[in-house]
Amino acid sequence: SDLRQILATKSVENIQFLPFLTTDANNLSWLGYGCLKGDGTLITVNAIGAALQTLYILVYLYYSPAKVGQGPGAMWRMEDPHPYVHPHPCCPSQRLVLLQVLLLLAVVVTGYGYFTIMVDTGTCLTQLGLFCSVFTITMYLSPLADLAKVVRSKSTRCLSFPLTVTTFVASSSWTLYGLQLHDPYITVPNVPGIITSLVRFWLFQQYRPEQDKPYSSLPA
Repeated sequence: SDLRQILATKSVENIQFLPFLTTDANNLSWLGYGCLKGDGTLITVNAIGAALQTLYILVYLYYSPAKVGQGPGAMWRMEDPHPYVHPHPCCPSQRLVLLQVLLLLAVVVTGYGYFTIMVDTGTCLTQLGLFCSVFTITMYLSPLADLAKVVRSKSTRCLSFPLTVTTFVASSSWTLYGLQLHDPYITVPNVPGIITSLVRFWLFQQYRPEQDKPYSSLPA
């Protein structure tokens, strides 16, 4: 939905870049784990995921403004003798986005060098699996602040129901797959995804979207 919004508005205003970056890093980490383990399912799924996330990053970078407050989503006041651009503090600049991408590349190269040169083959798979598990658990637990905001405001406007369904299905599938392989590095980190998805379903049930509709003002 974020990608459709970017392409439709030709702007990245109010769309966070960090989720694209962290998801790409997560896919690349699991891709490396799948290659070491020789697991075709992990390799295929995460290779496709990494390719798609890289595409999202390139689109985000293309539509990011050259400077904060500039870009396709900027508004010009043509009635002024010197048009100016309204700043959009939520819209990161291309330089900031590019810096974050370069940081990701540096982390990937460093991790690749560490796991291929510094670590012996016997412990490489264990350490990479542990890293991937911790990274995935962190990603699943990071939206807890949004869940607390929903409880305080009694509104689910900041939650995406399709994303919740997707997260639940993906987490459940990977958990079952990990159980089948007897691989705790795949099973354990996806359990928080199931739990947080169930909490979100409960919040959608408690605070239905129709309850969030603003009250229409009475005619004067």
